[in-house]
Amino acid sequence: MSAKANLVMGSDGSTSLGGSSRSLSSPADRARFHELRAQASAILIGGNTARTEPYANTPVPLVVITRVGNLPENLLANPLLHIWEMDPVSAIHRATQEFGENILVEGGINLLKELLVANLISELFLTISEKSGGDHIYDLSALTRDFIVESSEKIEGETFLKLVRNQPIEISETPETARIIPRY
Repeated sequence: MSAKANLVMGSDGSTSLGGSSRSLSSPADRARFHELRAQASAILIGGNTARTEPYANTPVPLVVITRVGNLPENLLANPLLHIWEMDPVSAIHRATQEFGENILVEGGINLLKELLVANLISELFLTISEKSGGDHIYDLSALTRDFIVESSEKIEGETFLKLVRNQPIEISETPETARIIPRY
């Protein structure tokens, strides 16, 4: 079981600018963002993302995991909203059971980091903007170290990457039975 994730970053690794990731985004990035959403069976976000980004309307169920609550009124009006108090790994498992295999993680960066460490993200859609000077800076190489680039496209100064998890493999130790065994 795994999920997809979508993230925009500034050229300096910032994941928000002026309190929102939208400030790092562009029309081309948002178009791709909406394409991914249209294919998802549910969207998973953390409470901080729910408080700073516009999630009042979503085309599929929206799962917000939060321990604090304190969510904005417009978000609470979303008829597809589900609020869960649990860790990100448990939330992915539950979302998959309730909504299907195609879960899209939209952030924030702390939520995404936990799911990456747990090997629960199979595809990462990453937009690298020319903008910089934002907050929540994260090292791109640390974020993508277990992934390989499947596609890369540059449009008007932005780089759009589709990365897929580079599955670790182990090789049996005896030459006569040598074979590659995928580890999941």
